[in-house]
Amino acid sequence: MPAMNAIEVKNLTRCFGSFCAVNDISFSVGKGEIFGFLGANGAGKTTTIRMLCGILAPTSGMASVAGFNIAMEADLLKKHIGYMSQRFSLYEDLTVAENIEFFAGIYGINRVDIKKRSAWVLNMAGLNGKEDLITSTLSAGWKQRLALGCAVMHKPKVLFLDEPTAGVDPISRKQFWDLIYEMAASGVTVLVTTHYMDEAEHCHRLTLMDRGVIIAEGSPTDLKTRVLKGTLFEVEAEPFSQVNEALKNMDLSYVEPFGLKFHFLTPAEASGSNIQESIKARLINARCLVHHIHPIKPMLEDVFLALIGRKNKEAT
Repeated sequence: MPAMNAIEVKNLTRCFGSFCAVNDISFSVGKGEIFGFLGANGAGKTTTIRMLCGILAPTSGMASVAGFNIAMEADLLKKHIGYMSQRFSLYEDLTVAENIEFFAGIYGINRVDIKKRSAWVLNMAGLNGKEDLITSTLSAGWKQRLALGCAVMHKPKVLFLDEPTAGVDPISRKQFWDLIYEMAASGVTVLVTTHYMDEAEHCHRLTLMDRGVIIAEGSPTDLKTRVLKGTLFEVEAEPFSQVNEALKNMDLSYVEPFGLKFHFLTPAEASGSNIQESIKARLINARCLVHHIHPIKPMLEDVFLALIGRKNKEAT
């Protein structure tokens, strides 16, 4: 397979008995790119990462990471990648310094470089002066940055992040993504799985997965434009069940509740102001109390739900 991209995947499949967790997927990731794997729990994201890390053998298909074949060169591959999961992969009963030293040993970093790399991890994680703290006493944000530092202290070419911000507060999530951008700018390729739609906006490109297959791929902007053709509206009205039924009975390609509000997509050829008044009139006619209705900018969550809805319709 060509090695011009950091990751090349062709017809990759992994089955467990009769169940295919990953079913014939293909994609590529360029060097220095932040590539997101987006999907609900059970979509096949983690299984894909485990194959690309050389941990799990594929049932069929081919893939190369950092120029190494994942099936035939798994041991060599592991020396050139970093991996961080939502559990942070740290040893809670060790101190900060002991965790750093332990991972340095795993990655075969020589004694001369350990001191310099350790200093970098401590500085990056904001843990200077806290080397002797037991890791279990750290906040989730500190653990996250420490785990990231341990995962990249051997300077990998490709970094895999599997739900890395689960359970982390918004400020720590932002700080984490600032670090990811710095790494990508330095040439590190990052593949990140997430089910946080707002977080996926940080990626250069995305692959959306559902039940083991890829249902869409592109940049966040491209996906919104390509999938949500028309005008997206938000409506707040009541009673909820009555509004839901009324909208579902209209000729709309996409209707989804968001809290106590609804998002719906009108046809591309429809006039925004006319369709807005028409929908409002039909809701009032259905004895709904309309508080507001106005066009909004699409979110990736809208893209994902619209695609899932279309896929389910095609399956029936």
